[in-house]
Amino acid sequence: MEKIKNLWSKLWFRIVSITLAVIIFISCALVITLFSVWGNEIYTVSSFKHLRGRNDANEEGSVYSMKIKGGFYLDKFRDNGGASTDSELIAFITKNITKGLMDVNIGESDVNCSAFTALTPSNEVLFARNYDFAKTNVCITICENPGKGRYKSFSTVDLNYVGMEPDSDVGGIMDKLTCIASAYAPLDGINEKGLSCAIFMSYQGEDYSLNDSGTVATDQKDASKDNFTSTTMQRMILDYCANVDEAVELIKNYNLHDSAKSSFHYMLADASGKSAILEWLPAENAKDKTDNDGSARVLKVTYNTDETYGQYRNDGDFKYQWITNFIVKDHETYYESNDDKPGWDRYEHIYNRLKATGGKLDNEDAAMKILAEVGRRTWNGGGGVTVHSVVYNLSEKSVLWVANENYSDNTAVYKYSFETGKLTAGK
Repeated sequence: MEKIKNLWSKLWFRIVSITLAVIIFISCALVITLFSVWGNEIYTVSSFKHLRGRNDANEEGSVYSMKIKGGFYLDKFRDNGGASTDSELIAFITKNITKGLMDVNIGESDVNCSAFTALTPSNEVLFARNYDFAKTNVCITICENPGKGRYKSFSTVDLNYVGMEPDSDVGGIMDKLTCIASAYAPLDGINEKGLSCAIFMSYQGEDYSLNDSGTVATDQKDASKDNFTSTTMQRMILDYCANVDEAVELIKNYNLHDSAKSSFHYMLADASGKSAILEWLPAENAKDKTDNDGSARVLKVTYNTDETYGQYRNDGDFKYQWITNFIVKDHETYYESNDDKPGWDRYEHIYNRLKATGGKLDNEDAAMKILAEVGRRTWNGGGGVTVHSVVYNLSEKSVLWVANENYSDNTAVYKYSFETGKLTAGK
């Protein structure tokens, strides 16, 4: 009897041991599978931080940060020919980043922004930019290791572009996973080579059958070219280009399809001091009121080194450049009068401030002061929202970033440097 009992005891021990071994093996296999499929996403979601809460009384959304690990399938996106519509972009993101578990929405936008370049006494090139929109949540998105042949980058993303509501905070794993799609939606940014870019509404055309503003989106259709949307163009600039010339050459090889049912123009600047404004216009006789065919537009570039810049001549040693929300290329003939140029008042104010110093500013704080002067909450009596202001030092590869015009509040000020890889709060 004792023998049988010992036998059963040994048998039971063996069964339990084998069962535990199988459970451990299966668990390890599941963990390995999980990390092989979701490893970069898990790391990225775990890095998601809530930096600053909403202030509804001042129309301020929350500020978040996220460090994206890996290449977020951008090489695959490029190899597949990009996307010609927001729907195609959403389908790609849903399949690859969220693995089909959730959809991503791209919100519409009506942004009124300002930007300019300047030079410090130590010859550091600055690129300063206001993002004017409405109350919204934003995410400072840092791409740390995108892969061979690509550059690290810092960018700001309006989370409205990936479907996050402005009146509620991002919460839960699924929301954070969806926010990884922000890699495809930078509104401005800088890469480790000191190349910076930003997007601005251009309000082209007057076709009110399309939308309330009458804005006509650029929608090129050259069958020999691959395609990108507004923000994916900026992402490819940050990842694949080291300077303005490389960026312009890349852009020439693609059809542009403006996102969010809007029309945009763009500004680039690099550490050499070269900058450019990119606009898509009719090949000849471009006029605002007749610029209603987004498929008929071609790329036109205005460099800061051009002999004549708009109606102004820039005679200083440093060729500064600036932009708001109207077409710069041949704007004297594109519009009937200055009253028809969106953002003309901010454009003139920035020009006068830069002209007074020949485009030379003492430091990033001096550039931020000009941004504060044209901030939407106070400009011409207020009535708008500047979501963030940022000064990129293209020479030092560093960032000074302020949320919602809180220029004197240290808790709303953030700094980043590619040298340290750290995002810190305070001046």
